[in-house]
Amino acid sequence: MTTTASPQGRPQLLHDDGSPVRVLVVDDEAPLADLLALALRYEGWEVRSAADGAEAVRRAREFRPDAVVLDVKLPDMDGLAVLGRLRHAQPDVPVLFLTAKDAAGDRIAGLTAGGDDYVTKPFGMEEVVARLCGLLRRSRTAAPRARSVLTVGDLVLDEDSREVSRGGTEIRLTATEFELLRFLMRNPRRVLSKPQILDRVWSYDFGGQANVVELYISYLRRKIDAGREPMIHTRRGVGYLIKPAVGSPASRPLEGASPKKTCTA
Repeated sequence: MTTTASPQGRPQLLHDDGSPVRVLVVDDEAPLADLLALALRYEGWEVRSAADGAEAVRRAREFRPDAVVLDVKLPDMDGLAVLGRLRHAQPDVPVLFLTAKDAAGDRIAGLTAGGDDYVTKPFGMEEVVARLCGLLRRSRTAAPRARSVLTVGDLVLDEDSREVSRGGTEIRLTATEFELLRFLMRNPRRVLSKPQILDRVWSYDFGGQANVVELYISYLRRKIDAGREPMIHTRRGVGYLIKPAVGSPASRPLEGASPKKTCTA
């Protein structure tokens, strides 16, 4: 993805080849869906809409969206079932859930099922656009890098292929989980605070809902540390860090090596 200036002089997110971003809006409330489509088209994006789950799956197959705005409550099936079908065809497509203000269970279920983010109704169109921009930037590899493989102990993350493995076993992550793990692995043995993680991974103010960091850390632990020596650690009141598991090759000093000294002023 690249950012350029629109004819009106506003920043505009585009594919590297100059083609517009494609977004699928799925909501059975026609006035809201129309308003969302209008706001996204104003950004220069190509938009398709669907009023139920079956239509969403069909349109996604034809349209191949770069991102999906998905209402949790649909007339024929719930949004979680739609998410599963969408991800079967496009495993890495970012999904932004729309939930009711008091539906905390829906938000948690959506994120647990693999949704990347959510907004609660009622919401501002600017918020939806900002969150979609963040998801799109996180889900695409922009410029080529000299080093694309990160390694911490037996955990390996390939930034170009977006593949993750531990001890040779592949681990599938959502776009947001991948970005969170990448940020941790770029800073091994360094404690990262919740504000730092929110700023780097979510790229906007979460309105005080910093517990989303705890939620995604728990998702990573289930996938990275389940049944193994833990690599992701909590420093209570401070933040989180990743380091090689006890007993892994990278955690053991070389035989005959002298203890590492710390410089002091």
